Amino acid sequence: MGGLQLLLYLAILFFIVAIAIKTVKIARMPIHLRWDLYPVPHEKGKGAYGGSYFEEVDWWTRPKNFSLISEIKEMGKEILFIQSLYHHNRTLWLFSFPFHFGMYCLIAHGALLLLGSILIVNGVEISWLSRGFLPAAVFHLTLISGKAGWILSVFGAFGLLMSRLFNGKLRNSAVVSDYFNLIILLALFVVGVVSSFTVDTSYSIQRAFLADFIIFKSASALPGILTAQLWILTILLFYFPFTHMTHFVGKYFTYHKIRWEDEPNIGGSKIEKAVSEALGYRINWSASHIKSGATWAEAATGEASENEKK
Repeated sequence: MGGLQLLLYLAILFFIVAIAIKTVKIARMPIHLRWDLYPVPHEKGKGAYGGSYFEEVDWWTRPKNFSLISEIKEMGKEILFIQSLYHHNRTLWLFSFPFHFGMYCLIAHGALLLLGSILIVNGVEISWLSRGFLPAAVFHLTLISGKAGWILSVFGAFGLLMSRLFNGKLRNSAVVSDYFNLIILLALFVVGVVSSFTVDTSYSIQRAFLADFIIFKSASALPGILTAQLWILTILLFYFPFTHMTHFVGKYFTYHKIRWEDEPNIGGSKIEKAVSEALGYRINWSASHIKSGATWAEAATGEASENEKK
């Protein structure tokens, strides 16, 4: 078994563990700033106009009528189409949308390659001559998702990189890691496009490699362009968890635990306990309206200022 193959096993394991640790870390953070932002999509019958179950008389005695489907629809529009950016920065959206949608295609492409490799291990042929609905569907969907994903991702990544280089507002707010992240992703996407349209147009080589990979068998040697693609992917898997590209982990918490979380703070509840704990934290910075060393409870009630006057 080659060194690159062993390193790829390690990279995948590291990526999964690192993302899991980051997710748990975010989940265990102190209670968020409760924004009470409306409309809240899960408000069944009220979300469309920004209403709330708090409008109801004696709302605390009534059962909550939440709609999970409405939440999923709203999240889907944001994740798939990046609707917020579309409404607030249309120029940047022209590159950000193909960049993200292209990566979604590549994620689907990877899943289809994996499914195809599992079928191959079980003796099913995956090719232009595949018989049966599933093998044929896997083959053609792999082609579509792969070629579309690589092309869209290249266009989007290149556009975002150029935007940060030549748009003054973006350039002033960008840091070195922003450029490096786009460069390494762009390198992977460009190599992916080249391999997709030259040495592995039907993805048969990659599928065969995966078939060996998932059963821990030493894979056959790959063409140079595919070897380069695997090296970049391996490096990216090690590097990715340390970057802000892991913002996808925070999507759930941003929407469900911050923007749309409207659970009332009732006496004796978990929320009351979490808020009380947060109010006991010490402030380690200062400003004209905030004094270092006080608790948030003292800062919120003005007790810290009163004690200083005394």
